Amino acid sequence: MDLNGMVIEENGVNLKSIDVAVVGGGPCGSFAARTLAKHGADVVVFEEHKKIGLPSHCAGHVSLNGLKRLGLRLPQEIFENEIYGAVFYSPSGVEFRVKRSSPVTYVLNRELLDKHLAELALKAGARFLTGLRVHSLVQKSGVVAGVSVSNKQRARETVTSNVVIDAEGCSSLLLKRIGLQTLDRSMVVNAIQAEVDQVEDVDLDMVEVYLGQKYAPGFFAWIIPKKNGSAKVGLATKAGDPREYLKRFMQKHPVASKKLVKSRTTRLSMHPISLGGAIPRTYADGLLVVGEAASQVKSTTGGGIIFGLLCARIAGEVAYEAIENRDFSEQFLSRYQLRWKRSIGFELNAMRQLRKRLNRLSDSQMDKIIGLCSRFGVAKALEDAGDVDYEGNSLVRMIPYLSIPLLALYFVVCSLTSSGSQ
Repeated sequence: MDLNGMVIEENGVNLKSIDVAVVGGGPCGSFAARTLAKHGADVVVFEEHKKIGLPSHCAGHVSLNGLKRLGLRLPQEIFENEIYGAVFYSPSGVEFRVKRSSPVTYVLNRELLDKHLAELALKAGARFLTGLRVHSLVQKSGVVAGVSVSNKQRARETVTSNVVIDAEGCSSLLLKRIGLQTLDRSMVVNAIQAEVDQVEDVDLDMVEVYLGQKYAPGFFAWIIPKKNGSAKVGLATKAGDPREYLKRFMQKHPVASKKLVKSRTTRLSMHPISLGGAIPRTYADGLLVVGEAASQVKSTTGGGIIFGLLCARIAGEVAYEAIENRDFSEQFLSRYQLRWKRSIGFELNAMRQLRKRLNRLSDSQMDKIIGLCSRFGVAKALEDAGDVDYEGNSLVRMIPYLSIPLLALYFVVCSLTSSGSQ
């Protein structure tokens, strides 16, 4: 199905009351819609951009186990590479390498991934309206009862629904307008990524991670290679202009600049990443919040695809149960938060605490920790680690073997080798 022509009524929405309105046609919105449509619910996805998948917002670096857990079998053209491990560079340039015997992650084309997930939702029976912006939630007596949408001519219409699933992304504009607590803005970093046509002296089955306040204060920089020799090069920063930091990284970094000396940027994108852990409440009367809007993102790496899709599926299941029971109260919908917390709550909390510890490390301390990794056999421990999507449980298993500083680095290295910057 051609998603580029998905607009049903560009000049206005002529819909009667529907079961569920989904805000956002990204992976989480489409996956929640697919779950609902498979059960027979009447669900409509509202996407403000004309084309699904554009603009692309992340590197698309996901774990094999995560895709299996979701039951997703993706078309081959979506895969850009398979990754066996990572090479870390400390602020002073010390190298630390971790490689497994089999692939642990995939690099995906995010535009094609988004389109594929939307196609799955369409085939299940969901409807999509593109080029329409949801500018507010409709409330009746304090209960969310639909969405108010506008097209490019700013003509506004109201669509009534029993449940709204907010998958709008990091902006959280809808939540602000109804007074719900949103993500922790003090823990937001600004990311930028360039797609470049060629890199040199890079192992094509390894991602590269660069640490240091000079090039990526508050986060890290990365080079994610593709099989064809091109790469995704990016970073995130807590302060300053990420464009200037990326320019400095690509042109001045003593290691990375040599690998990128012949690179030509073919695409550039920017987006915020929330590292503050999930928002306190991801539900209200008639409302569920998923993905980046709920800050269901790994604080260590900024990765949000796998966890976001897991939560989106749970949101779809709970929304359908609410339809069956004709109960759209916050008390009923709170089972969504209970379920996703049971699945990933420990991981998100553990990673949030680790991010805070990492942010307090100076460059010299990070240099020392990475130096210790080689001496204490951390690479071997990482190679033998378990499920890379659930680093918190892996961390607990490592406690008898590593000191607290090494545990901290173990956690972030495991995260980065598993899910990268998404």
